Amino acid sequence: MEQTIQQHDGSHLKQKYLGKKGFIVFIAFLGAFVPLSTDAYLPALPQMVQYFNTTVSRVNLSLVMFFIFYAVGILFWGPLSDKYGRKPILMIGMIFYTGASILCIFAQNVQLLIAYRILQSIGCGAATAVSTAMIKDAFDGKERVRTLAIVQTMSTISPVISPVIGAFVLSFMSWRGVFVVFTAVGVISLIFGLMLQETLNHKSEINVFKTVARLGTVAKNKSFTSLLLLFAILQIPFLGFIISSSFIYIEGFGVNEKVYSYFYAANAIFLLLGPLVYLRLNRIFSYRTIISMGYLVISLSGLSVMTIGTQGPIIFCLLLIPASLFANVIGPPRMSLMLEQIEGDTGSAVSLISSTQMVFGSIGMFIMPLVSGFKIQFLGGAYLIVGTISFIGWKILFKKPFIKHLED
Repeated sequence: MEQTIQQHDGSHLKQKYLGKKGFIVFIAFLGAFVPLSTDAYLPALPQMVQYFNTTVSRVNLSLVMFFIFYAVGILFWGPLSDKYGRKPILMIGMIFYTGASILCIFAQNVQLLIAYRILQSIGCGAATAVSTAMIKDAFDGKERVRTLAIVQTMSTISPVISPVIGAFVLSFMSWRGVFVVFTAVGVISLIFGLMLQETLNHKSEINVFKTVARLGTVAKNKSFTSLLLLFAILQIPFLGFIISSSFIYIEGFGVNEKVYSYFYAANAIFLLLGPLVYLRLNRIFSYRTIISMGYLVISLSGLSVMTIGTQGPIIFCLLLIPASLFANVIGPPRMSLMLEQIEGDTGSAVSLISSTQMVFGSIGMFIMPLVSGFKIQFLGGAYLIVGTISFIGWKILFKKPFIKHLED
């Protein structure tokens, strides 16, 4: 039976093959592409340093460049999806991703691997831009926040299981096996993408160049850009941890790849719980209070990591968990609030959100490999500083009259 999704303008979005639940699951699956493509890869980084007989910094470039070009890709995919529709852009992106994953399997040197990872990241950008835009196409108001929370919860399963998958693959295959998994994921996405029905009712009438130029129009939106810059700085310590986690645990604390994957998964489980905790808290507190609370917890978590996080892997993991949890608790209301500032140009808005977050995150990814001997203290200090700045900035910004607020 054909199922439909009620759109906020009163029309219906038909999903003959996926249905509403299948549609949401597919969006969550697309949202899992980036954490899967990075987190399953992390346990292999020390092995790849030895295999390619190169430096840690050179191998880390395959991760850093992934995020940089992922951000660049999103900037183009979002506006193009406003022009040509979500489905065609998604399919092109998934072809990029799958083809690049195959090339990575056969990379003979680290330079080629970096180049292929760049292609892979461009495909990931399409998945991110389109998946979030489809939520704006289909849902509005509180339903959109709930859907974002559900999708974020489901997507967060990926960083929970990805390092475990990576460690499992490495137990009987080389690092190339991780890219075999990525290839399989790409093929699955193409199959489900074929079953997806277009969600964009009104495509942009302007030409391609003007469509991309809409990024500038969205960026000039004072309320949107103010919120975006404030919210994006949290990515600095978050991605800084991602790129340094395997070296902190494996080289710093001396655990093996399998044990590292368990510590990483334990942290990621609380990322998974974040949106669920938000839905619970939102029954009692306003979204404004929850965001303020989240930044305070992140600051305190950073302070504890900075002062006693070096005592052992278990202590480090436990102290970092509150920051990870509340970074995701405040995720759904922050995203919905930014989208609330925009009328139309959803693809462009999503592109700017994702790419700006990656730009800030790349700062952390560039800095952390340069820090030697005190990575844990540096990471804790970064969370403390960013959390404090964000808390103060949020208290100032949400009182400004130009901000459109969500319904509590």
